[in-house]
Amino acid sequence: MDPTRISACTYAVRLEPLDTTFQLLVDAGCRKVDLWGGAPNYSNDPAECDVHALKAKADRYGLTIANLGTYPGRKIADVGYAAEMLEMTRAIDNAAVLSSRSIRVCPGHGEDPAIVDGLVPFFREAAAYAKAKGVYLGMENHKGSIAGNPDVVMKLVRAVDSPFFGILYEPANLMACEVDYREAYSVFKGWITHVHVKDSHWTDHGYERTMFGEGDIDWAWCIATLDGGGYTGDYALEYEVEKVLPMADGLPLWVQRFQAL
Repeated sequence: MDPTRISACTYAVRLEPLDTTFQLLVDAGCRKVDLWGGAPNYSNDPAECDVHALKAKADRYGLTIANLGTYPGRKIADVGYAAEMLEMTRAIDNAAVLSSRSIRVCPGHGEDPAIVDGLVPFFREAAAYAKAKGVYLGMENHKGSIAGNPDVVMKLVRAVDSPFFGILYEPANLMACEVDYREAYSVFKGWITHVHVKDSHWTDHGYERTMFGEGDIDWAWCIATLDGGGYTGDYALEYEVEKVLPMADGLPLWVQRFQAL
């Protein structure tokens, strides 16, 4: 695996000062970061986040902010089209300033397929704006969202019909939804804008996240299939087992194991 395509998410250390987080990532061997969309990491609100200062800080650590873990689109039914589009354009503008390849977006609330038609105009406008800025938009496969249902979410993706709008492919989240991540890939192929990497399995006690390489996700298959299908984006290690081993100790192991694939 090309090390320049490896990133790391900051969710597990989202409450730590950015200097602490950035140093942790550098020490683990990362040169890219997926920045969680909440203070003190990042905010779309210019009163809460100076993106130019943020970029300068990342530059000092030799890090590229490759993806913003934002949530525009999530509150469209609550705050309305215009207010949520302002949130979306702010996130896209900030990504452009930060030289981020992509941002995470949310297809509203809930898993009801009936919401798809109402989301199409919003995401068509968002995708056109993102194209002009050179920023990709990806909906993360999550339980509780239509993005966790491949057939339903692809109705939205195909209706929007933009290469700048698609899926943030997350095999472990799909496993949590009891969706076969291999079959899901065949549905998502050609529309994947970003990838999150973690490992997991089902046991007698239910769904469990694991250290990378100790679960049931065949990441060698994922990488070969994604790259073979034309995916050229990053792979963001999403360390979410901090209760098992602190991220400062565990992330270097993940980087080593992932690079060895």
